Amino acid sequence: MEDFTPEQSAEQMRAWGEWMGRVGPALADGGTPFGARSAVADDGTNPAPGDLNGYTIVEADSLDAARALLDGHPFLSEGKGRFSIEIFELVPMPM
Repeated sequence: MEDFTPEQSAEQMRAWGEWMGRVGPALADGGTPFGARSAVADDGTNPAPGDLNGYTIVEADSLDAARALLDGHPFLSEGKGRFSIEIFELVPMPM
């Protein structure tokens, strides 16, 4: 969103709020954008960091159900391939 005009940013935030309202209680964490980033590899080198720009957590019974929640997501509305959303399952870890 850093290359958006203030008007485009305001429109994105409005659309974002509408999408979050439609997701309703499945929205576990509205998330936040990521800021500055860095990466370090196990050999001590500094590879280029990934291209993730933020996170949101939704609760769903399956990856397909989570994908269905993306219907109407503002980041997928442009249709130019500039944005994508990756879906990950969070796996419980025994403590």
